[in-house]
Amino acid sequence: MNFGLALVILGGFLLGGAWSIWRADSDTAGRTGPQVVFAVILLIAALLATASGILRLV
Repeated sequence: MNFGLALVILGGFLLGGAWSIWRADSDTAGRTGPQVVFAVILLIAALLATASGILRLV
């Protein structure tokens, strides 16, 4: 397994984490500010890791 494939897999895990945090909202208050910030940070990290992995594979 090379480093590019590992980055793509890492990006998938980070994307799953962002989705999990995005879905975890409170019934009364909705999503909190820190939840949104953390989900956006994970989404950006997932996109960067996936893009880096794809570029590394090419």
